[in-house]
Amino acid sequence: MESRTLLKESQIMKIHYITGIAAIFVVALHIMMRLVVPFELSLEYDYIIANYKNLVYVLILESILVLISVHGFNGIRIILLELRQSSAWENMVTVVTISAMIGLIAYGTRTIILANGL
Repeated sequence: MESRTLLKESQIMKIHYITGIAAIFVVALHIMMRLVVPFELSLEYDYIIANYKNLVYVLILESILVLISVHGFNGIRIILLELRQSSAWENMVTVVTISAMIGLIAYGTRTIILANGL
C-alpha cells in the first residue's frame, strides 16, 4: 500500500540541511551581537528587555527559534522513523513532531511578544 505524503522524503531532507546551515549562520550572527556587550551588562533585566524592543534582534531571535525548531523536530522525526517502518507509525510520528514544533514556536513567539510589551 502506497503512503501519500505532502513532501517526498528527499525534499524533507533538503529542508533539514537548509535549516541546519541557516541556523549556523543566524546563531553565529547572534553570538557576534552578544560579544560586543560586556557579559555582566548582557545579563541585566533592563538590557534584555531593551533587546526585545530592537526589531533586528527580535527577527534574529525569531529566526533562531523557527530554524532550530524545524531542524530539531525533523531530526527527532527521522530518528523515530528509523525505529519502525509502517504508514501508521510514520503518520503518527509526523503529526506529533509537527504539533510539538508548532507548539514550541508558538510559545517562543508568545514570549518574544510579551517581552516586547505588545
